Amino acid sequence: MSLLLRNRAAILLLMLNIFLVFTGIGLVIPIMPTYMTELHISGKMVGLLVAAFSFTQLLFSPFAGRLSDSLGRKKTIVAGMILFALSEWLFGSVNSPVFLFAARMIGGLSAALMMPSVMAYAADVTTNEERAKGMGFINAAITTGFIIGPGIGGYLAEFGIRVPFYAAAIAAGASALITAFILPESLTAEKREQIKASATKQDNLFKQLMLSYKEPYFISLVIVLVTSFGLANYETVFGLFVDHKFGFTPKDIAFIITFGSISGAVVQVTIFGWILNRFGERRVISVCLLIAGLFVLMTLFVHTYFLIVVVTFIVFLSIDILRPAIGTQLSKMAQDQQGYVAGLNSAYTSLGNIAGPIVAGALFDVDINYPYVMAAIVLVLCFLLSLRAKKVLQHHAGDKITSNS
Repeated sequence: MSLLLRNRAAILLLMLNIFLVFTGIGLVIPIMPTYMTELHISGKMVGLLVAAFSFTQLLFSPFAGRLSDSLGRKKTIVAGMILFALSEWLFGSVNSPVFLFAARMIGGLSAALMMPSVMAYAADVTTNEERAKGMGFINAAITTGFIIGPGIGGYLAEFGIRVPFYAAAIAAGASALITAFILPESLTAEKREQIKASATKQDNLFKQLMLSYKEPYFISLVIVLVTSFGLANYETVFGLFVDHKFGFTPKDIAFIITFGSISGAVVQVTIFGWILNRFGERRVISVCLLIAGLFVLMTLFVHTYFLIVVVTFIVFLSIDILRPAIGTQLSKMAQDQQGYVAGLNSAYTSLGNIAGPIVAGALFDVDINYPYVMAAIVLVLCFLLSLRAKKVLQHHAGDKITSNS
């Protein structure tokens, strides 16, 4: 509690800001089918709108991180919140696809500004002993926002399809004002000069991606890419699929997503560590990929509300175990390259999050079942790739032991 209340409750303010951003991101999920019908938007357009956010965030994240070091954390956090409020208001008020894209890209820019600044601020105001706890608080706010965002969006939509976006914009604007007046700057002018003086020239993101094939964990990065592609493919059209096939309302969609997300979060904070320790990351990743692929395909063959909830729950649960398991495996393989590998992990995830929605939206326009067929095939192929990765990693580990001896 002392950590949360220190420096004018800085960590609490950070949690509020990042919570609002990720809640706003989740708002669109249950609303999009109705929005799609109202604005006469195709599935391809929906996919492009989803991808536009991830593309902009990927493009500006390296620049935003450097901006946080040069201008200070507070300014970039406040700027990110203002841009987020603008993006939500714009998305809720316009009808033109051009302005919808503008809104999503502004949202991606706001996320690019927010994420590195919030994480860096938390690192600035915590000691080495407190660092894990501080980052845990921030990640808890992100997870909570993802969990309740679709639920809030679904229920606010009962008052009007655009109401959730206006509510998110007002909340973000208020939070930006509170942050501007209350949050102290964590990075002094002297510290900013030190960072600038000690900064070393790094390869750009494109060059890092091109050279990553040389690394022993490259197959794991490919699994990250393919997994993100398949899961983004599935998640992008979920609301559209159940709306078109079963006539689900935004409230129905919100309940299914929220229920699955809460269940996944409970597993993460209770038995996730035991699962990895008991079975190991490689086995957990392989099993989760296979289960996700099979149950994504099974979505096409169930017809009752109860079975849809059950199948979706299993898919979301496998996803919620799979993602941190892959991150844990890469972290263990990174050794003294933690930051570099974490950046590559984020980049490969973003590439999958860009390509997945675009392909899913285009396939949805051809046949509403095709995105799930594609997602299932990709996830099962990724399962086979994970088996291949296991052999490669074991071979690499054997070579390392031999060289050390």
